[in-house]
Amino acid sequence: MIREDLRNVAIIAHVDHGKTTLVDGMLQQGGAYHENQTTTERVMDSNDLEKERGITILAKNTAIKYGDKKINVIDTPGHADFGGEVERILKMVNGVILLVDAAEGPMPQTRFVLQKAMEIGHRIIVVVNKIDRPDARIQEVIDEVLELLIDLNATDDQLDSPMLFCSGRSGTASLSPDVEGTDLIPLLDTIVDYIPAPEGEEDEPLQLLVSSVDYSDYVGKIGIGRIERGTLKVGQEVSVCNYHSDSKPRRAKIVSIYQFDGLSRSAAQSATVGDIVCFSGVEELSIGDTLCATDCIEPLEFVKVSEPTMEMTFQVNDSPFAGQEGKFVTSRQIRDRLYKETLKDVSLRVNDGETTDSFKVAGRGEMHLSILIENMRREGYELCCSTPRVLYKEIDGILHEPMERVSIDVPEESEGTVMQKLGARKGEFVDMSKVGTRTRIEYLIPSRCLLGYRSEFMTDTKGEGVLNTLFDGYQPFKGDVVTRFTGSLIASENGEATSYGLFNTQDRGAMFIGVQTPVYEGMIVGECPKQEDIVVNVCKKKHLTAVRSKGADEALILVPPRILSLEQAIEYIADDELIEVTPKSLRLRKRILNTELRLKAKAKLSK
Repeated sequence: MIREDLRNVAIIAHVDHGKTTLVDGMLQQGGAYHENQTTTERVMDSNDLEKERGITILAKNTAIKYGDKKINVIDTPGHADFGGEVERILKMVNGVILLVDAAEGPMPQTRFVLQKAMEIGHRIIVVVNKIDRPDARIQEVIDEVLELLIDLNATDDQLDSPMLFCSGRSGTASLSPDVEGTDLIPLLDTIVDYIPAPEGEEDEPLQLLVSSVDYSDYVGKIGIGRIERGTLKVGQEVSVCNYHSDSKPRRAKIVSIYQFDGLSRSAAQSATVGDIVCFSGVEELSIGDTLCATDCIEPLEFVKVSEPTMEMTFQVNDSPFAGQEGKFVTSRQIRDRLYKETLKDVSLRVNDGETTDSFKVAGRGEMHLSILIENMRREGYELCCSTPRVLYKEIDGILHEPMERVSIDVPEESEGTVMQKLGARKGEFVDMSKVGTRTRIEYLIPSRCLLGYRSEFMTDTKGEGVLNTLFDGYQPFKGDVVTRFTGSLIASENGEATSYGLFNTQDRGAMFIGVQTPVYEGMIVGECPKQEDIVVNVCKKKHLTAVRSKGADEALILVPPRILSLEQAIEYIADDELIEVTPKSLRLRKRILNTELRLKAKAKLSK
């Protein structure tokens, strides 16, 4: 059976190349909205963090009607840290739309997602997007895409992939760069003509691979996947099994089935081969599970997701302010939340830590882990987090470390500074080229050497630089390197920061706190320009006397504090420091709060 009425396609691209905006245009022209319905930009980015940051974090499904055809479209993340989302989603579709920015051309993540699609054997539609940019270089980008395909050992069919020229914001597409488009009809026609229709036998026993898991307070776990074989019905008894697990198949009953219809889900009584559906009724469900007919248990193999490269320790908050702002503060609550996250995030690993109150959480990068921390914080969790650590591997008895391929776009005047800094951090120069008025530089650099560099990079390039990274594999350990050249200013006592105390401290370095900020002993209140920690008293009050003198009441001029975001805090902290995360506050602190005990521990370590 060939489902000619159906097409399943994913949109893949580098971060910020316009995937979500293009889906907006497809939905509008595919009749997903009523005539007088109010629409919003980037409607697929429904998560609060996605809206705030302007990036896609979670892959999302939608569907549009085009004539008598239904096109299931999956919007995928473009950031390298969420590559696991892309890898598992590719199993649900029969082809991909590869989006490439008309000015930037193929970027590191473009190579990654394209390679994954080609390994599965998907058909590719190349879309050069943002052709209306004033700095668009369409012909050069076409050549760069073909070079990338050749570099990835594309087949003759993949080299002959159709190429379209779009403006996602304007909602136009054209088959030629010289012809201005009027709508997205050429793109929709190409999807229907070029992407294969799903195939399978609807009369054979059921097979459905679970590629995503959602959760509802009303119905519990919701599985999302494509039916590979057979038919799924409401009330049907199914067996749940896993290709990569030895556990026995378990029985479950399908309570409800939903199909994607525009931005909503519509209830259905049944679904057949090729349909991407949501279903409820299976409590113990994980990504990679297969739903089978009870009399024919044949689990499907799931894609092997790339392993995590970075780890942080999450632990119960033990500061003097513990429990004041958070709703969920115990180790059991933190543990349950972390293990719940692993059910829907296949690239996350959680293990118990060295103590009963700590957990080792491994992910694909700093952003991957910081998004998890921020989500937990907004849900009311309170915890402490350590500095990120890279995960080493021993290969043939030799210690190997993860390497990143760094692609940097910078103005000409910043080239020298950036190259000097990357060289000092064990970076290996790969390539350098001109892209319009800017310079693109590629380096191979150990993942650990990038920790703390992003904020430094933005300062060096006056905020104009663009830095992208992609995991490149493992190489032998490159040796020790110093990545932090500053120390911390540490509060000496409990209390509240005063104007007088801050005024006397600000000469020592940049402050992280303002007046009337509650502090405790061991809390980091600022940054010292020297590579040493200094204990300061920010709670010091001015001694009052009965005698007035000239200049006694002069106004104290304070430098505005530098308020760190969560990502900046993660980059800043050293090995002996922690971030105290609560729903209301972010505080930096030393692991050992007591000054005397901390100095003793440091002296013992240095012996």
